[in-house]
Amino acid sequence: MKVDTIVIGGGSAGLMASVAASSFGAKVLLLDKGDKLGRKLGISGGGRCNVTNAKPIDELIKNIPGNGRFLHSALAHFSNTDIMAFFEGLGIQLKEEDNGRMFPVSDRAKTVVDALVNKARQQGVHIRTDSPVDSVLYAENSVSGVRLRNGEILRCTSVIIATGGKSVPHTGSTGDGYAWAEAAGHSITELFPTEVPLTSNDALIRNRELQGLSLRNVALTVWDARGKAIITHQGDTLFTHFGLSGPIALRCSQFVVKQLKKTGERKVAVSLDLFPDQTVEEWYTATLKLAEQDAKKAIKNVLKPILPERLIPFLLELAKLDDQVTYHNIPRQQWLELAKIVKRFELSVNGTLSIEEAFVTGGGVNLKEIDPRTMQSKLVEGLYFCGEILDIHGYTGGYNITAAFATGYTAGKHSALGLV
Repeated sequence: MKVDTIVIGGGSAGLMASVAASSFGAKVLLLDKGDKLGRKLGISGGGRCNVTNAKPIDELIKNIPGNGRFLHSALAHFSNTDIMAFFEGLGIQLKEEDNGRMFPVSDRAKTVVDALVNKARQQGVHIRTDSPVDSVLYAENSVSGVRLRNGEILRCTSVIIATGGKSVPHTGSTGDGYAWAEAAGHSITELFPTEVPLTSNDALIRNRELQGLSLRNVALTVWDARGKAIITHQGDTLFTHFGLSGPIALRCSQFVVKQLKKTGERKVAVSLDLFPDQTVEEWYTATLKLAEQDAKKAIKNVLKPILPERLIPFLLELAKLDDQVTYHNIPRQQWLELAKIVKRFELSVNGTLSIEEAFVTGGGVNLKEIDPRTMQSKLVEGLYFCGEILDIHGYTGGYNITAAFATGYTAGKHSALGLV
C-alpha cells in the first residue's frame, strides 16, 4: 500500500492531523500501538471531553504558560472557533461552561472520539491499531518511511509524530516519540510533570489531619526564596495524604517544579489565602463584629460559619488564641495575627507526584527546531511534530487539547501541501 503521509499516534493531535492531511488530498495511514484510538481524549474533562476553550486568542495563549506564544501561527490556521465549528459540522452540539470551557452537549467524550475517527475513515484514512512503530526511517536528510516492531517497512513521503508525552501512560503516552526525534537530530528539553498534585512533608500533611478537606474559592501562591510571589491562582483545592490537589494546586505545579530546579533547594514555600476577596483589615473588622453579635459564644463557634471546622484548631493554635475565649476577652493583637494567618496559611512543598501521574508533560521537542507555520522539522524534510510531544504545555481547561488540535491540523495540512 502506497501512502503519502504516515501519522504515528491516534490521540487528539494525530486524529486531527489525519483528518487535515486527508482533506488536503494526501493518502494517509494512521498507526497506533494500542487497540483503540483516542484513549486519552476519551478520559479528558472527567470523561466529558473539554474540546477547547472559548476565550479570545490572546487570553487562551496566556493560559498556555509553556511556550504558548509559539502557537500564534497554528491558531491562525485552526483557532478555537475553528475547532468549535469543526465539531459542530460533525453534528456535535457544544455548550460553554465556566471559564470558557467547551463541552459536547452529550457530556460524553466518546461522542468526540467517534466523530473524529469516523471523519478520518470517511476521508479515506487507513487506520491500523496494534501496530507499534520501532523507528522512523530517514534518507538524505528527509523522511523515507517507518519500520514497525514486527519488522515491516512502510514507505511514505512525510511522517507526523503525534505520540504524546509521558503523562497518563495507561493511555499509550509512554514517550516513544522522543527517541525518534533524537534520531533525526532533534534535542529534547528536560521533561517534567505539570498539572499534577503537590507533595509536602509538613507535619499536618504527614499526620493526615486535614486529609480530604476541600477548600472553595481560595488562592494559592508560590513564593521564591526572597519572599516574592511567583504565581497565584484562585479557585478550589484539596488536602490529601501527600499534599495538595485540586485545580489551583495543579496550576501551580509547574512553577513549583521550576523553582526547585532553579534553587536546588528541597522545598518551596506556598501559602493559602482563605479569603482572597478581603484584606487583612476587612477580615479582622468583619469577624470581630461577628463575635460581638454573639458576645458570649466561644470564638471557635463564632468562626464555624465562615471557616472549615477542621481547620479552625490549626489557625487558632498558630495565632496563640484560646478556642474558648469570648468576644470581650479576645486579645486584639492575636486576633490581628489570626487575620494575617487566614490570609497567608503557609505550607512547604517538596515537589509533585511523578510525571506518569501528571495530566500534562512539560518539556519536549525543542521548538527552536520546529517551523511554527507548518510544524515541520527544520532539520529533516517531511518530518512533522504535533501535540504533547512538543515543548508546549498549558493549564487544564481546554487549553492543552486546543494546542493539540491546532498543531495537529497545521502539521496535517502542510504535510499534504508539501506533496505538491
